[in-house]
Amino acid sequence: MSSPRPAAAGCGRETRVGRRRGSAGGGRTAAGTLWLLLAVQLPGSICPQPEPTPPPSAACPPACECSRGARTVKCVNANLTEVPRDLPPYVRSLFITGNRIARLPAGAFPPALRELSALNLSGNGLARADSEAFAHLPALRLLDLSRNDLSYFSSTAFGSASPLAELILNGGLHNASVVSQLGQALAGGALGNLTRLELAGNRLLYLPEDALGALPALRYLDLSDNSLLSLRPRAFRHVPQLRSLDLSNNALRRLWDGTLQDLHPPQLALNLANNSWLCDCHLRELLDWLRGNGSALAGRDRLLCWDPESLRGRRLLDLPDSLLACAELDDLSSLQTSYVFLGIVLALIGVIFLLVLYLNRKGIKKWMHNIRDACRDHMEGYHYRYEITTDPRLTHVSSTSDV
Repeated sequence: MSSPRPAAAGCGRETRVGRRRGSAGGGRTAAGTLWLLLAVQLPGSICPQPEPTPPPSAACPPACECSRGARTVKCVNANLTEVPRDLPPYVRSLFITGNRIARLPAGAFPPALRELSALNLSGNGLARADSEAFAHLPALRLLDLSRNDLSYFSSTAFGSASPLAELILNGGLHNASVVSQLGQALAGGALGNLTRLELAGNRLLYLPEDALGALPALRYLDLSDNSLLSLRPRAFRHVPQLRSLDLSNNALRRLWDGTLQDLHPPQLALNLANNSWLCDCHLRELLDWLRGNGSALAGRDRLLCWDPESLRGRRLLDLPDSLLACAELDDLSSLQTSYVFLGIVLALIGVIFLLVLYLNRKGIKKWMHNIRDACRDHMEGYHYRYEITTDPRLTHVSSTSDV
């Protein structure tokens, strides 16, 4: 820090001279005052101005821990219900986890966070991400929304363009409706720089159509620990740079023709372990692809058959083609024959029932007449007793008298 320049000898002396001359006469006093003002205002004058005091450093929110050197702010388990507004502008890594922030509205983050590049919002019970919730973070590269309960995700949550490179949503989605909303956000074109997408543990039943259509830079895709039943043919045609695909621990039965043809081994790391594979003739194309690109396959020992029961537990890559059989036409015909036989039996039962009714038609008719007469007698007796109780001239007649 440079020391302040020493004042010139004339500065203090002229000031004192001006004060002494002020007693001699008004003209001389005015001249001395004018000279002093010029000395103060002119640059490089005899009397220099004091250096300005530097502004104080930005304050840290009361519920958070801030490190200016590491440019990090941590607001962990602080019972927050919204993003603090007084975050320091120097922050690059922001951790707001374990709180009770249910909603992120537009403008949830202060506009001064021009350098924020990593944002962790996991474990906050977050339910809504409104339009442009992350739109005004020009340096954001990593966003972690894991372990939340998102039931609404706006298709414009990232605005029209975002520099985001990594989006982590493991266990962060509430239901299937938000999956389609997230698919629209991914397909909207705002995340063209995204290289990593993690959607593990969200009970996904399907991958939204065209969800990967606007992610040309995507390299890592994690869809593990979901309930995916199948994937559309050529589902990965829009991600030519994909290098890691994890589909383990799902409910995949088969992959249809052309699902994997747009993937590019050997650079690709593919995991298909722990699925419910149906080992029939439709699996041959997948097996041919896996055998030709075995170096790309992870978890080979956990790639097992689930159906049919005779092949359950067998390794897919060890199955000979002779065991990959589909239902023959004879089996289908026998199944159809069984249904026809069941229909005939039910029809015979119905005919027998109608025949019994026809043979006993006289008895049934007599029984119906008896029921009709009994009901008529009962209603006539009820009507007679009602007339007795309501007519004042017949009050002496007992209401319990026989009809």
